[in-house]
Amino acid sequence: MTDKLPNHQLSEMKCPVSLDDVDLFSPGAQEHWYEAYDILHRDAPVHRIPGEGTTPEHDGFILSKHEDISRVVKDPVRFPPGQFLVLQAMSEVPEEDLPKMNAMMVSMLTLRPNMELWRTHKQELTDPWVGPGAKRHEDMITRTVDQVIDKWIDKDEVEFVSEFARPVPQNVLANVLGFPLEDVPRLAEWGTAQVSAFVYGKGHRNILTKEQTREQFKLLDGFKEYVQEQVEDKRKNPKDDMITFLTEVTYEALGRKLTDLEINGIVYAMVIGGLETTQYALEEQAQLLCEHEGLFTKLKNDRSLVRQFTEEAMRLRSPTQGLSTRLTSREEIFQGVKVPKGSLLHLRWGAANVDPDEFECPMELRLNRRAVTRHLTFSAGPRVCPGAGISRLEQVTAWNRLLDRFDGVAYAPGNTFLHQPGIMLGTLELKLNFTKA
Repeated sequence: MTDKLPNHQLSEMKCPVSLDDVDLFSPGAQEHWYEAYDILHRDAPVHRIPGEGTTPEHDGFILSKHEDISRVVKDPVRFPPGQFLVLQAMSEVPEEDLPKMNAMMVSMLTLRPNMELWRTHKQELTDPWVGPGAKRHEDMITRTVDQVIDKWIDKDEVEFVSEFARPVPQNVLANVLGFPLEDVPRLAEWGTAQVSAFVYGKGHRNILTKEQTREQFKLLDGFKEYVQEQVEDKRKNPKDDMITFLTEVTYEALGRKLTDLEINGIVYAMVIGGLETTQYALEEQAQLLCEHEGLFTKLKNDRSLVRQFTEEAMRLRSPTQGLSTRLTSREEIFQGVKVPKGSLLHLRWGAANVDPDEFECPMELRLNRRAVTRHLTFSAGPRVCPGAGISRLEQVTAWNRLLDRFDGVAYAPGNTFLHQPGIMLGTLELKLNFTKA
């Protein structure tokens, strides 16, 4: 096993030793996040970011304690999503101008503008495919995983990110939606464009420059056209896939079928949420297997532990570390700190998942940890991630097949373990040696 050292020397920032040093959002911060969380938990569990609210007159606040974030995400009425402000503004846009706007936001405006319809939207339109109904895809996911492994199993080294962790969710999502597999490279390009704000955006609000925004919109116009072509084809030639389902289903809450633009918006949301979490979860899980001697063999010999391993790994190394998603509708108090009405809350899930007041020995990976799914990797409450079901199934299936086809795994030489920019926890590459079973 190759020793892995903190890459502080690769970071543009110095490792924080006091609260004055803590900055979760500047270049290189990814290499110091977990040291920063220790400081936030101890000295500033509610950390004010002056002038960083929805307007310059309001502030942003970083929440890092599990109990605070759990309270916020479970009460979307008291702590409304920031998207609701955008929807309110869009409600005043003339109907004829809506097709020119972001398809996902348009579909939210018409299909799920409030919490009641948000629940209905999830239950009727996405749960059958990527939520509790994801079990229907188990055979397809198994085949997909094996097809990806087959491409390199006869070698003894794999670049795990580009050759496994990324293509598995890409191919699975293409199959679920009904995209031709030969279009996966284009899907990957559009997926990258969709999440560009969360990679290259500045500050806790993930703000892109005007030039970056123009480039993003240019790319996504192509995606919108592509999905429209797929929708038209599915209406003429229905198949057993999610897009066909969306063209045929009657949305009971509104008593009608979906428009092409609404379907386009749902597909957009599936792509933006269906790739990143699973990719980075798998990549970090591979690191944990390399770093814990005997863990691979233990899981190989007792598959009942695989689900516990994936959950504990997502807790320990959360794929999405945090997002500024909620507002305060009234003055609130967290950890004795007053947070004014209208403040923007940055929910730091990565910190909450290693909160020592919630998890005993939080930096240890424990396969016998109780109630491990209380982590906040997929958020919680009524707005829990709609794709949590399929992501969990992909992870468990992937590791079961890798355990079947490997007898061992270890770091290969040449890893820097340098993380990508943005709010996702994942290395740019991961070179592994493996022993074929």
